[in-house]
Amino acid sequence: MKTSPKILFSAVFVAMGYVVITTSLKSNLFKEWDYLAGIPWMKATIYDFYSNALVLILWVAYKETNWLSKIAWIIALAALGSIATAGYLLLQLFKLKDGEGVKELLVKQN
Repeated sequence: MKTSPKILFSAVFVAMGYVVITTSLKSNLFKEWDYLAGIPWMKATIYDFYSNALVLILWVAYKETNWLSKIAWIIALAALGSIATAGYLLLQLFKLKDGEGVKELLVKQN
């Protein structure tokens, strides 16, 4: 049960890392921001991303009991998006004990 999600989130982590690094080498977001900010779909994408990030941030704030860990993961989720999400889920999956499943993944606090 835990192997498939580990493979999936590992693939997401690697793929998004690759996409972000290769795109960053080809294009500077800060130089192109004025142009990109003028595109309606870019604005919609940013709102969509941060709405989704808010849900993940609330979940991480619930799961993490250490304030330093909460703050670090919230910053990572807001700054790195899918890379941080996949990394967080991978860590949570590796923390599961034998016999634990989705319920523990979602509601068990660290």
